[in-house]
Amino acid sequence: MPVKRLKEFLDTHSIKYVIISHSRAFTAQETAISAHISGKELAKTVVVKIDGKMTMAVLPSSYKVDFGLLRKVAGASKVEIASEKEFKDLFPGCEIGAMPPFGNLYGMEVFVAESLAEDEDIAFNAGSHRELVKMAYKDFERLVKPKIAKF
Repeated sequence: MPVKRLKEFLDTHSIKYVIISHSRAFTAQETAISAHISGKELAKTVVVKIDGKMTMAVLPSSYKVDFGLLRKVAGASKVEIASEKEFKDLFPGCEIGAMPPFGNLYGMEVFVAESLAEDEDIAFNAGSHRELVKMAYKDFERLVKPKIAKF
């Protein structure tokens, strides 16, 4: 079952979603293969620090964050990847590395890659390394209100 906080949030907003169970996987690419989803369709959440503030960068699992582009998009002087030690306590109920891209539930700003915004659906880790949530991208965007950018 997805992390309780996420499930309650989606249910409260009457969002249609599907839970996809898969073999335990730790990388985004392994997850895509295990769940039989294209790497372009599976979103991964990368926790970054933008001028010291914890932020989520959400992009297709086959992509990498371009820190220079993200710095420009965010109008920041410094962007760096956050260490697991720095963010592990920010996502109660989630396994490390499997947090859903709902920064609004965790007091974090969210940047989403424009290539994901062009898709009809979005799939992402549901708080564990064994489950994904798949839902309409437009619902995700309406609930999370991410900044859409190329990074």
